[in-house]
Amino acid sequence: LPVELGRLLIFLGILLVIAGFLVVVFARLHLPLGHLPGDLSWRGKDWSISFPIVTCILLSVLISLVLWAISRFR
Repeated sequence: LPVELGRLLIFLGILLVIAGFLVVVFARLHLPLGHLPGDLSWRGKDWSISFPIVTCILLSVLISLVLWAISRFR
């Protein structure tokens, strides 16, 4: 059990590093993720709510294509 837990933590750490790298790259490229047409957001005086629906759909499609390509060539 400790070996599997260690591997899982390493895998999750690598995923977090990749996600952080992608966030930095997207910010430098000025991609409007989270602010695409169809993403909903409301702002009040002291609050804001955001539902990035289109961004989530776009990321889901991209991740699905990458995973499909990986499984296809494996």
